[in-house]
Amino acid sequence: MSTDIPAIDPLDGLRAPQDPGFDVFLTGTVFLDIIFTGLDSAPVRGTESWARGMGSSPGGVANMATALARLGLHTSLAAAFGDDHYGEYCWDALEQGEGIDLSMSHTVRGWHSPVTVSMAYEGERTMVSHGHEAPPPPAFAPPGAPAATSPRCPPRTRAAIASLVPGRSEPWVAAAARQGAAVFADVGWDETGRWDLDGLTDLAHCQAFLPNAEEAMRYTRTDCPRAAAHALAERVPLAVVTLGAEGAYAVDAATGTTAEVPAIEVEALDPTGAGDVFVAGFVTGTLANWPLADRLAFAGLTAALSVQEFGGSLSAPGWEEIAAWWQRIRTVADQDPAALQRYAFLQDLLPAAARPWPLRRAVPTIGFRP
Repeated sequence: MSTDIPAIDPLDGLRAPQDPGFDVFLTGTVFLDIIFTGLDSAPVRGTESWARGMGSSPGGVANMATALARLGLHTSLAAAFGDDHYGEYCWDALEQGEGIDLSMSHTVRGWHSPVTVSMAYEGERTMVSHGHEAPPPPAFAPPGAPAATSPRCPPRTRAAIASLVPGRSEPWVAAAARQGAAVFADVGWDETGRWDLDGLTDLAHCQAFLPNAEEAMRYTRTDCPRAAAHALAERVPLAVVTLGAEGAYAVDAATGTTAEVPAIEVEALDPTGAGDVFVAGFVTGTLANWPLADRLAFAGLTAALSVQEFGGSLSAPGWEEIAAWWQRIRTVADQDPAALQRYAFLQDLLPAAARPWPLRRAVPTIGFRP
């Protein structure tokens, strides 16, 4: 990441000596992502397709960890890393390259890193993954528990991010909530097909729940994502439903406040990690005590900036990209004044000067050394 603009701390003025050492904790699986770009169409069976570009970068939970760190949040990640070259590269890229704390992570001897191959074309992606579950270190594993990479005792943080799985409870989520962390949760596709909210037992410990529209409607048995958000707000203090190209809708159960922000229209080159970047942006705005609509707008902006670049973690924008976008967008003719006003809260946060847009992003590669 470049350092052409001063480092921005979104929590500046909110920090106190007694605060936790980290802003956010998360855990999960780190993949090595190999991304093929410049494909004109999907590969055809029985043929060989040549891509015009290729890159490698840490993926999986690393996408969200990187997005959080680039927005200035002190981030702690617990994950298993293989002792192969892929694992060494991912560890170095996250710890040295992004400043993510890996003191809760561990290296597993003889275990190869999970790998995902992603092919980006026509604004979409196709992925093939391979990996084996990593055994936990003894200090992390509850007696008699199956293999897992989740710690029982996460560090004390302002927030934690969990990925909920139907029918499975992670003890660390309740522990984080007891320690005062605001738990933000997303969820994946329910392979069981039951779509039972009661099966998401850790939702009871969550401050915010951020499913996409399809997931929200299936879990609430509704046919409207906004109605689904209101139904989810009966279960969790803050319900946020992402609406794809339409933006996002949120309901604050405590105040009754609702907010809806449309998406920014961009040329999407690779959507890998966009959902993770959205969550990171929303967590940042929440910890900074921004109004609900500003949080949604900022989350949508960071996600929109990410899909204009190839790759997962390396496409996550930092404040330099955000500042360059804000400087440029105000000079574009025929802008809707109301749309510009939606992002006016950035004015007091960003530096007066920024590098010209577009910026050259980091090239995702595993092959070069300084």
